Amino acid sequence: MTAGASGPDLRGRDGELRRLDQLLAQARGGTSRVLVLRGEAGIGKSALLDHLSAQAPGYRVVRAAGLEPEAELAFAGLHQLCAPLLGHLDRLPAPQRAALATAFGLSTGPAPDRFLVGLAVLSLLSEAAGHQPLLCLVDDVQELDSASARVLAFVARRLLAEPVVLVAAVRAADGEHGFRGLPELALAGLGDADARALLMGALAGPLDASVRDQIVAESRGNPLALLELPRAFTPAELAGGFGLPGLPLDRRLEAGYARRFRSLPRQARRLLVTAAAEPAGDVALLWRAARAQGIEPAPASGADFAELVEFGTRVRFRHPLVRSAVYRSAPAADRRAAHGALAEVTDPAADPDRRAWHRARAVSGPDEEVAVELERSAGRAQARGGFAAAAALLERAAAVTAEPGRVAARALAAAQAKHQAGAPDEARTLLALASASTPGELTRARVDLLRARLAFTSSHGRDAPPLLLAAAEKLAPLDPALAREAYLEALAAGLYVGRLAGETGLRQVCEAMPPGAGSAGSLAAGLAAVVTGGYEAGGPALKRAVAAFRTAELPQAEAIRRLWLATHAAHDLWDDDSWQVLGDRHVRLAREAGALAILPIALTARIGLHLFAGELDAAATLVGEVAAVTEATGSGLPAYGELALAAYRGDETRLGTLAESIVDNAVRRGDGMGLTVVRHAQAVLHNGLCRYGEAFEAAADGAANPDELAFANYSLVQLVEAAVRSGRPERAADAFDRLVGSTRASGTAWASGIEARCRALLAEGDEAERSYREAIEHLGRGRMRLELARARLLYGEWLRRAGRRTDARAQLRTAHEAFTAMGAAGFAERARRELAATGVAARERYGGATVSLTAQEAQIARLARSGFSNPEIGAQLFLSARTVEWHLRKVFAKLGISSRRQLRSALPAGKLIASE
Repeated sequence: MTAGASGPDLRGRDGELRRLDQLLAQARGGTSRVLVLRGEAGIGKSALLDHLSAQAPGYRVVRAAGLEPEAELAFAGLHQLCAPLLGHLDRLPAPQRAALATAFGLSTGPAPDRFLVGLAVLSLLSEAAGHQPLLCLVDDVQELDSASARVLAFVARRLLAEPVVLVAAVRAADGEHGFRGLPELALAGLGDADARALLMGALAGPLDASVRDQIVAESRGNPLALLELPRAFTPAELAGGFGLPGLPLDRRLEAGYARRFRSLPRQARRLLVTAAAEPAGDVALLWRAARAQGIEPAPASGADFAELVEFGTRVRFRHPLVRSAVYRSAPAADRRAAHGALAEVTDPAADPDRRAWHRARAVSGPDEEVAVELERSAGRAQARGGFAAAAALLERAAAVTAEPGRVAARALAAAQAKHQAGAPDEARTLLALASASTPGELTRARVDLLRARLAFTSSHGRDAPPLLLAAAEKLAPLDPALAREAYLEALAAGLYVGRLAGETGLRQVCEAMPPGAGSAGSLAAGLAAVVTGGYEAGGPALKRAVAAFRTAELPQAEAIRRLWLATHAAHDLWDDDSWQVLGDRHVRLAREAGALAILPIALTARIGLHLFAGELDAAATLVGEVAAVTEATGSGLPAYGELALAAYRGDETRLGTLAESIVDNAVRRGDGMGLTVVRHAQAVLHNGLCRYGEAFEAAADGAANPDELAFANYSLVQLVEAAVRSGRPERAADAFDRLVGSTRASGTAWASGIEARCRALLAEGDEAERSYREAIEHLGRGRMRLELARARLLYGEWLRRAGRRTDARAQLRTAHEAFTAMGAAGFAERARRELAATGVAARERYGGATVSLTAQEAQIARLARSGFSNPEIGAQLFLSARTVEWHLRKVFAKLGISSRRQLRSALPAGKLIASE
């Protein structure tokens, strides 16, 4: 159907139809198109979706629609859309395949991260579109279950180079689920002329002109209102226009449908209520439920009945407002009877969750059997990753529970599921219910623990250490295993809050920490010993714990949770080898498990190691991955890795922008560690740019709180250099005295080299030279190549000032070449100026122009150069393999190459420039 030949229901929609037809034409060329149709109920969204379906020859069409009754069934809407495409499931990468199969209940396994499910759906659509263009139509987004809606919004933002059209319809003022900001088409009412024509075409008899105009005005051009409002009033009301003003339009339409529903015979009403209570539209199931209530097929006839609902291969209400009008206006007893009958005829083996849902709505008071069944359904939803659905089921289970202790336990379980679903306010409401339901001592302690966890993950971070510590102490005699978890979380919160803690911070947590058991407990005890007694007292225990953790056999889920603390302990000890082993393991496990809440944290720790090693290109690759994950998941993790990268690159503008954002966020959330990270990065930047006074101020602040461990120690290194260069030898000596406590307890080549380098800055004559050579020797044995280049730079500067220009040139030239190859522009410029002062110019390591790519092209080029396949790159950056291939074609064109094999020579490290 063309726009000009549109039927009566699409009158006045020529512009909208042209835009929809353009979507189909553009996608046939291989580029995805996404559109959100936004408008009030009855404005014509569904009719436009039907038009698209009819106008898509050559397309494979898949559809889904949100249904309010299914909002508590995890991934129900997504399964509607994807079910016809599951023949392509075997072509997905294994983690994605497993995640989607688990989400749809096709197999069992660990609860998948919803963003891994989203990536799986993206890959599934891409695979299906490889055979023929694909049209995905999603109606009533506002009624979709939360898990489905968020996954579809995630997918919509990442479709790019596939012949896929995704069109979603959402009511203007209803829930967004992440669809806000996508390309949209807002639907307004019809113009007066089209509205009058549509109205008069729907009437069986004449209508007074004044009443006609009143209906047109009242409807505001809403097509459904124009068709339905005349049916909602008696001939007398229509004749004089009485009763037309009043309720808002959607409520007026619903009221009209309700009036027509109430005019039906009793048996017909009961049949319609049962149909409204059965969200899947299964005709066979409906008739079985009808017979269970003594309803025979005869009521499903008559013009009035047919105007409300259609019985075909599926039950289809004329409009979602009809379903809601029928259900809401029916007596409560009829609703309960309908649900009871539907539960009775629903197969408990094939569809246990829908059966439990119906049973819960069939009871009018407490029912322990129903509550237990709801708990089982919640467990299945949680196993599929449907935390919001699990919370709703558990909340309903609490509502049909009589015994107060069980009410408290079920409300607490619902609150925990809400917390996992990212709904902290709703979780707190359920915690209040749990607290008010006379919980036992253990349940009260678990309520306190969840309140503390909510504080840690919200903007009340500084409240978390005392709350977690109090919960741990309360749990200790009741549940020792959970108490250990709480102590570990209190330790992590103390590290995070740092200098911004109140009366209870890291030191107070460490003083209260009981002896640790197991690898994680030993780590915590070692860190606590370092905080309370210093590195000399606690270092040996922490070193043993880190060494043991490297070989500890832990279940995947536990290892993912614990490796952040283990990696933190490794870099607290200047143990770069353990940092690498533990950090690599953390990243690998998080990727394999699809633990996208943890992955950015693991990647950020790995970025730090790359930077100290001078592997800035590798760090930039991970910075891009962190950005992709945090953008995809909406994570609030600050861009610490990008900040540090900007410092070593000497990018003052970018660092300034990031620092301002991170500091604002840190102060708001109580993230003292974030402030220390920022000050360390600023000190690195200013030391590289020879602004030693500014470097001193930043480093002094970064080192001010010894309990912040690693970054406080790293700031001491910057402080020694900045204090010496800015004429503050006493402050440099004080910083050095603090530094050696950690470096000597460590004994690694990195620690020994850093200590020798800082000692050389404070020394004179032969002692200084011996220390510089010692630093170069130690650092030359390890991987920390940027630290080695800084040692050579400082040694070269010392040699030049001692008048030994020839010796200085050798050190400075080596340092300059290393910094240039790394991309550490600030330090490279400092080395260049020093080398020029010896009377020679620095040699450029690479000639020719740099290559300018977009940020995403640069990221994909780096990963492809490193040997990752297109599906592997897509998995890391939340893109389909087809989109990765599309970007690589553009990269190849810019570089003048034709294959991945040529990337390494075409893009040597340091030559690639990413532009915004």
